[in-house]
Amino acid sequence: MRPRTAAVPALFALVASLAVVAPARASAPVERPGLLLTVSGSDDTWIRGAELHCDPEPGGGHPQAAEACAALGEAHGDPGALPGEPRVCTKEYDPVTVTAEGTYDSKPVKWTKTFPNACSMHAASDPVFTF
Repeated sequence: MRPRTAAVPALFALVASLAVVAPARASAPVERPGLLLTVSGSDDTWIRGAELHCDPEPGGGHPQAAEACAALGEAHGDPGALPGEPRVCTKEYDPVTVTAEGTYDSKPVKWTKTFPNACSMHAASDPVFTF
């Protein structure tokens, strides 16, 4: 029985030495390239989102990824400078909020804007927020 009880302290010593040699490290969150885009209705009664990646090629689940990346390219990655698709809209007030968060061309993006209605949102931001 003696050899077994002698092994227990040796095992604890081994575990303790490993803890000193390889301390636990907190891993920093990995920032993924691309944008998380959201569109939400008044008072957050509904919300939808899509992920958009433009580099190395368009994708990420956005239904019009190539067109959205082209529009963001024209705007130099600034959602506030999107060319949009101008159209005539009614003055109905049913606010829609859009957000873009992540990275574009290795630059951080964090942008939010509330439009008076979905038509004005589409006029200013299509095809980026069309999903």
